[in-house]
Amino acid sequence: MSEEAKSEVQAETTAVDNAAPLKGIVGIKIGMTRAFTEDARMIPVTVISAEGVVVSQVKTKATDGYDAVQIAYDDVKETHLTKAEAQHFAKKGVALKRHVREFRVSDTTPFKVGQAVPVTVFAKGQWLQVSGLTKGHGYAGVIKRHGFHGLPHSHGHGEYRRHPGSSGAQGPQHVLPGTRKPGHMGHVMNTAPKVEIFGIDTERNLILLRGSVPGPRGNFVVLKPTSRKVSSAQAQRATGKPAAKAKK
Repeated sequence: MSEEAKSEVQAETTAVDNAAPLKGIVGIKIGMTRAFTEDARMIPVTVISAEGVVVSQVKTKATDGYDAVQIAYDDVKETHLTKAEAQHFAKKGVALKRHVREFRVSDTTPFKVGQAVPVTVFAKGQWLQVSGLTKGHGYAGVIKRHGFHGLPHSHGHGEYRRHPGSSGAQGPQHVLPGTRKPGHMGHVMNTAPKVEIFGIDTERNLILLRGSVPGPRGNFVVLKPTSRKVSSAQAQRATGKPAAKAKK
């Protein structure tokens, strides 16, 4: 092997090793497409773009009391940031970014400020938890928001068919906290606990996810390894192989 080839291999290995301790990445939900397995099965997948994710700060026990890596994503103009946020990136010498997230690590020595974070922090077949804002539905009534049945659609009810009805308490003469009422629906932080990585495109920094991903297209999402246990049925669905039968 030539010296140039050896240097390229070493550079690639260093990039992967540097990213290995980082258990998380951020990105944008591009949309959905379809992919095919080896046995020609069509699988719907969600495409996550993580192009341009960089390390914006490295925290250590000596300076901050714990070891963590802060990553930033999505270029933004200075007018869209507060003065404190802009100064934070200026002190580190990093381009201005819209989103910032922090992940704990066991060792901070492989990371440097300004270092690119590739999608190789994860691998195909790994299970993640994906967090993001859900779709906003504006102001909604109790039927759409909570699944109420409404009043009978017969004579005598008129315009009250979709109303929530009486909500007064039996004891105290006021509405108890937590009563299901009309109000703002959606646009809240939600986490899909178990989503499988169907594939990774290292050239374009894309992650193909099989499973529910919160939010509409263009939504900012955070990806972490899941803490939930993957059942045998889910593993069978992911691999396409029948689950092993229990011995009697």
